[in-house]
Amino acid sequence: MARVERLRVYPIKGLDGIEVERAELLAGGTLARDREFRLVDADGDVVNGKRTARVHDLETDFDHETGELTVETADGERRRFDLDDDSERAADWFGEVFGLELSLERDRSLGFVDRREMGPSVISTATLETVANWFDGLTVESVRRRMRANVEVAGVEPFWEDRFVGADAPSFLAGDVRFDGVTPCGRCVVPQRDPETGEPNPAFRERFVERRRETFPAWADEDAFDHYYTLMLIAAVPERHRERTLRTGDSVEIVDE
Repeated sequence: MARVERLRVYPIKGLDGIEVERAELLAGGTLARDREFRLVDADGDVVNGKRTARVHDLETDFDHETGELTVETADGERRRFDLDDDSERAADWFGEVFGLELSLERDRSLGFVDRREMGPSVISTATLETVANWFDGLTVESVRRRMRANVEVAGVEPFWEDRFVGADAPSFLAGDVRFDGVTPCGRCVVPQRDPETGEPNPAFRERFVERRRETFPAWADEDAFDHYYTLMLIAAVPERHRERTLRTGDSVEIVDE
């Protein structure tokens, strides 16, 4: 049976995600706590994995109930911050780590997702497993951390999420929340790096594109894809389905209307 296998949000944009058993759809159409915070330098540029591999030097955890962030550096320094009360202190500490003057910004209504007019990202467990098999020594969890999806669907075939874009594409229901496909997710430099070390794999993109082309599903609308360095669905949740709760274990059903 198709079901929601995992839900993952990324409380601070560019840093580690956390798995949750339930996530509320905000009125803006994104998941609560997803990219709720971001670190911004004095020029207004966001600190994230696209800009610097140094984010991989940090391990973070976040209590989505209390708002407490735990962060550990590569040399074992460990700090805790209550982001409701300690945002300035947290920004100062991150600034010292990155050697920048930083502020910690917050958006409770929508989060700082890249595509602010869209919603959660979706991928299947089978897709992650397939991509892991394309590379020697790559684990499913490593691929999961590289792709950084919000919603993972199990009980379906590899590249299941590709069917929801293009002409006459269907939608799907997860529990009582409807997801409409908007666009495939073109990838950046982040998936090419080891999520533990930040070490790049120069051959990653070429190998990925080669295997993606070879395994592109016949039932997907190829015209909806600009290139093959693409993986994951960016979806939108219709307004009438927002402010509902998505849960792990929710059944998933394709709908055509």
